[in-house]
Order: sequence, then C-alpha cells, then structure tokens
Amino acid sequence: MNKSRSAYLQAISTDDSLPIQSEAANLWLQDLDNRFRVLRPILQFTFAILLHIVWFIKRLPLPQFSAHNTLQKTISWFCKYFVSPEANLLILRHYATESNILNFLSENTGYEHRVNLYPKTINDMLHSTFVDHDQELFDCFIKLGNSSKAINHNANTPYQWQSWQPINMDELLVEKKATQILDFETSHALFMCLFCLLLKKDEYRDAINGFNLDQSIAIRIGRIIGENTLTEWRITNIHSI
Repeated sequence: MNKSRSAYLQAISTDDSLPIQSEAANLWLQDLDNRFRVLRPILQFTFAILLHIVWFIKRLPLPQFSAHNTLQKTISWFCKYFVSPEANLLILRHYATESNILNFLSENTGYEHRVNLYPKTINDMLHSTFVDHDQELFDCFIKLGNSSKAINHNANTPYQWQSWQPINMDELLVEKKATQILDFETSHALFMCLFCLLLKKDEYRDAINGFNLDQSIAIRIGRIIGENTLTEWRITNIHSI
C-alpha cells in the first residue's frame, strides 16, 4: 500500500470486492493520483461550456456534416502528446476488453458477428477508430436481437472462446512524453467536444448514449453463464476485467 496516497485511494487500492485485474486497478489508481488533476475542474468547466455551445449549434436546422478521419487523427494526436500514459493504456485496454465481451456474446448465442478492434499503440487507433468502436457495439446488438437467446440451456456445453484475445499489458505500447499530463476524465471531456463538433448530431447522440447498453451486456452475459449477480454492476467495471 502506498501510504503517501489519500485515505480514499488507499481504501480502494485494497478493495478486492470487484473482479478487476491488478494491472487495470493500478492504472486506474495512478490516473486518480495524477498530480495534474488539479487542472481538471477548470478544464472540465471550460469544455462543458464549449460542448453546450457546439451542441446547440449542431441542433439548429443547418446542413449536417461529419469528419471521421479528422476526428480520429485529432484524438490520436492529442493522446500521443497530452494524455497521460496511464490513461492511454486504459483506453487501449478498453478497446480490447469490449471487443472480447462482444465476441463472447456473439459466439455463445450462435452469431457470426465478430469485432476485431485490438489496437496496441496510439497509432493503431487511427484504424481501430472511436467511431468504429461505437458502431460495432450497436451492430452487435442489432444482430443479437432477442435477449432470450442469450441463455446457456445446456450446462454441459462448453463456452466458446475462439475469438477471445488475452490482454497482455506488455503488448500495449505508449511512448512516454513530458507533455503527457492530463488524466482520463479531463481528456474525455475534451473528446466529447471533438465528437460533438466532428460528428453529425445523430452520430454524436448515439455515441454518448452507448453506455445505456452496458446493463444489457451484463444481463446477457449473466444469462449465458448463469450468474445473476453480474447484472448488478455495469460494463464500466467489466471493461477492467
């Protein structure tokens, strides 16, 4: 235990109630312990105002436009030079974990839909894009259809893991730079402004509401593995498994 941390951070560092892998928990704690988080209230306040202004303009009866490539290049550039290494690793890990979860759902409900978003570096995110990440989630649910199919009827039938890719933290490479100081939450606030500006209003609305499917994912997986308690915690926790 790092006693130089606050009492709260010491408490959550010893809490093992949720099955979160130690690598992810350590990254999370380092991100929370980022000394530059002192900037977060000011930056988040600024970004919140900017976001509401952009969102108001986007909802006016004006021609809609999007710039997916520009969006992805801008976010990746920002991650490379300003987002902390810990936050970048959490982002890369998030991609892989959600891809694994959606593939597990598809495999164990008899569908062929597979997600192949497993970036290892920030540059890889230029191809495994944030837009694709959201669309894959929606496409998976569209193809999965009725949730009653997400049931493991035969306890003797083994689970299917063919598309599951183990997450090796040594393979996730982030080149450290002196300018990488921003924590995940602050960076996320800026990302939302970029999403709002460079996506059509419907695309942005879908992207920010995608988390509403988290509970549905937990319910479907809980039915497959026969674990009802899984529905009590959201996919934001599952992303760290």
